[in-house]
Amino acid sequence: MPHLSVVIPVYKAENCLDELYVRLKAAIEPISPDFEIILVEDCGGDRSWELITALAKRDPRVRGIQFSRNFGQHYGITAGLDHAMGDWVVVMDCDLQDRPEEIPRLYARAQEGFEIVLARRGKREDPLGKRIMSRAFYKLFSYLADMEYDGQVGNFRIVSKKVVENFRSMREQLRFFGGLVNWMGFPSASIDVQHAERFEGGSTYTFAKLWKLASETIIAYSDKPLRLSIRFGFLISMLSFFYGMYIIYHALRYGSPITGWSSLIVSLYFLGGIVISILGVIGIYLGKAFDEAKRRPLYIINHKTFDGH
Repeated sequence: MPHLSVVIPVYKAENCLDELYVRLKAAIEPISPDFEIILVEDCGGDRSWELITALAKRDPRVRGIQFSRNFGQHYGITAGLDHAMGDWVVVMDCDLQDRPEEIPRLYARAQEGFEIVLARRGKREDPLGKRIMSRAFYKLFSYLADMEYDGQVGNFRIVSKKVVENFRSMREQLRFFGGLVNWMGFPSASIDVQHAERFEGGSTYTFAKLWKLASETIIAYSDKPLRLSIRFGFLISMLSFFYGMYIIYHALRYGSPITGWSSLIVSLYFLGGIVISILGVIGIYLGKAFDEAKRRPLYIINHKTFDGH
């Protein structure tokens, strides 16, 4: 049984896999020669799976998994954790922005009695637009999910076998690795790490993908949007009540009602838009509940470079 597992979702990474393997091996072997590297290929359409297969033939400690189609990064992490056998498991990205050389520091901090050690990026080497969107997402997520989440922390971390076993028990369809781990509440710590530049190419996360991830994650982890819509409805009702009292007062004092056809039409459209928006939020929650009720598998594996677990 390996002492240390490294789980890496792979998407369009054909140009950095060899470099990733070499640096991982150099970083992990001083900790323990008993390790495994689990590479989960998410059908990026390049030569990544071919290279993973070649690495697995060269070094049996490399274990490759290929999905039947593109499921997404957090499903790749889930598949890797489902197959990880190490006492400690490192989760990181494949683009080498998470530096393998930081793994010994994560491991050393974990030995001080922590089940989770997060890699906190001091300065992110990402484009300005992505940094702004990411910061806004984590601020909004923390507020709506009622959960403090550090926006400087990505997927890069080390977790114990106990954390992995509990993570496997959570099979909801909407996956957000960091949120699930944070929700468990195990003793955790963080270390500041250097965030490297992308080894090659650009981020595959477009604004549309980030928005989809943000909306689905918030819906998955909180019912606060529903509670906020109720509060907003009560606020509108209170404002309408006071405005009605003002109309009655004006009619009694001046003997004529307040006229205003345009304001009436605008108010009707405004309230109609609010009602439709709230119904849309409710519909999204119902749709997600419908998806959960189907109980489909989180991912489907097309190929593996190993047998059994």
